[in-house]
Amino acid sequence: MNTLTDLKNAPFRPVDTTTAEVQQTVRADGTILIRSTEPLAAHPFRLTERLLRWATHTSNRIFIAQRLPTPQDAPLGDWRTLTYAETLERVLRLARWLLTTNASPERPIAILSENSIENGLLSLAALHVGLPLSIIAPAYSLRSVDFDKLRHTLGLLTPGLIFVQDGQTYEKALRATAGNTAILVVTNPPVGLSVTLFDAILDADVGASTDSAVADAFARIRPETVAKILFTSGSTGLPKGVINTHENIATNWQQITQTFPFMANGGLTLIDWLPWNHTFGGNHNFGLTVYNGGTLYIDEGNPTPAGIETTVANLRHCQPTMYCNVPKGFADLIPYLRRDRALRENFFSQLKLLFYAGAGMPQHTWDALEELAVDTLGERIVIATGLGCTESSPSALFASKAGGFAGLLGVPVPNFDLKLVPNGGKLEARYRGKNVMPGYWRNPEATASAFDEDGFYCTGDALRFVDPQDPNAGMVFDGRIAEDFKLSSGTWVSVGTLRAKLIEAGQGLFTDAVITGHDREFIGAIVFPDLVHCRQLCGLEALTLADVIQQEKVLDALQQVLVVLRKANTGGSASQVKKVVFADFLPSMDRGEITDKGSINQRAVLDNHPELVNELYCNPIF
Repeated sequence: MNTLTDLKNAPFRPVDTTTAEVQQTVRADGTILIRSTEPLAAHPFRLTERLLRWATHTSNRIFIAQRLPTPQDAPLGDWRTLTYAETLERVLRLARWLLTTNASPERPIAILSENSIENGLLSLAALHVGLPLSIIAPAYSLRSVDFDKLRHTLGLLTPGLIFVQDGQTYEKALRATAGNTAILVVTNPPVGLSVTLFDAILDADVGASTDSAVADAFARIRPETVAKILFTSGSTGLPKGVINTHENIATNWQQITQTFPFMANGGLTLIDWLPWNHTFGGNHNFGLTVYNGGTLYIDEGNPTPAGIETTVANLRHCQPTMYCNVPKGFADLIPYLRRDRALRENFFSQLKLLFYAGAGMPQHTWDALEELAVDTLGERIVIATGLGCTESSPSALFASKAGGFAGLLGVPVPNFDLKLVPNGGKLEARYRGKNVMPGYWRNPEATASAFDEDGFYCTGDALRFVDPQDPNAGMVFDGRIAEDFKLSSGTWVSVGTLRAKLIEAGQGLFTDAVITGHDREFIGAIVFPDLVHCRQLCGLEALTLADVIQQEKVLDALQQVLVVLRKANTGGSASQVKKVVFADFLPSMDRGEITDKGSINQRAVLDNHPELVNELYCNPIF
């Protein structure tokens, strides 16, 4: 492909997606109401009803697969797979056992571990008999020193059962927080703790799979029955437990499937690393697989220097129809696809959709993915994203048309109301629909403050129209209302917009940025270097973080980013970054600086590292 123009003229691989028309109403106070005109098709509200269907009609289709464990540094093991029939048989056995435990609607099941087949089976079993579950970020147990967030979440949940995959791995966390709660373990039970072994439940004689107690519990599930309590990352304090009911999640599965009909009836094959404690990995990816009778390969890699190698090895053997990732995950994958034609031929062979979420994708990453697809296939793959949150189970808007661009969020999903409220010169997005949570678990104050007088959930996100005259052209992200600030001149700074421009100008030099300048004379930024990119820039692979940020070539590249931004700036002081400094630390989850998805918490970084902010403003700018 010779030019960007040639690339944009390449055809798209056909994929069945829909974009509903929307209607807009403008109130006298400037508030805008937008609603999709597409009705929502009939669908079940019990989350495992489709599991019963697939186990009957597509019993031998693989539902889930995971690599068998191997010794450290050994080659990846073979795939262990479960068909839909095998999955249901195990789910029913687990469900019968769960009804004999202390788990109840008031004492949920707490899952502390990473994605696994056993995690998925237990989750489906709980959902099948109407017992709420909460999958908690493994980092709360494994990367924390004081276990404060884990202790907080378990204290709020009062679980009747705690599940861990590996007892020895989670032993410290269990001893510190479990108390007298029953513990379910798959492997390596810790010495001195009373636990139940997972396989013992599956091997026990629990009667016929049509056990009446399980059937009765399934029948008692109502739309308002609590399915999950998913904890937010705690960007503004300790995590809150978002309630997702069966109706919330089932509604969203249908909204998403109507937007991307190619998924239906087994059309979805995923290989995915995204954690199930987060709504993207759990509700969206794992859940859509169950709902549509698809196949999910668990990827135990992630967007880290070590994790990407596992992801690449898995992608050599899997052929997804949709590939989901955060933008950094796509960026890390691109160099491997560029240098290995066999890898990208396998990756693109069945692919119909690339989907990103969790953060904004730089346009250069988008362009690189399209270039690779065209080079491999002679056609582009549709790249899509949307907007949502844990509170909307998760999806609220989608950009599903071919020919979009990085940052396009699209329009509301079917049977969903979007309210845009003027706020400080921006439009704050608020949500209402059957996919929106009823509130926060055991937190009536947070619940009351989360909704406005019309019952809309207040997201704090700002949106703007691509074309103010045509709401069907979609919307783009316009930052977080709470993150924006004023310079000392009184000029407002749109943090989200500026951050995206800075990352785009960096072209991979850094992975994220925190914008500074509240009550200051000019805008600055703290940026987090991409160590792999910087090491390659210097030709020195063993550099530490402290060494990287002192390298002349790296500092020169950072200065060039400011030159690029200065030349492109047409918005005055509110859109010009004048000074940038590299972060000399790795962000800490314990201190709230990073979420489990790897996104940076602007407020926490600024609060925790005033010395870097002072460094930006200690010398005059000429």
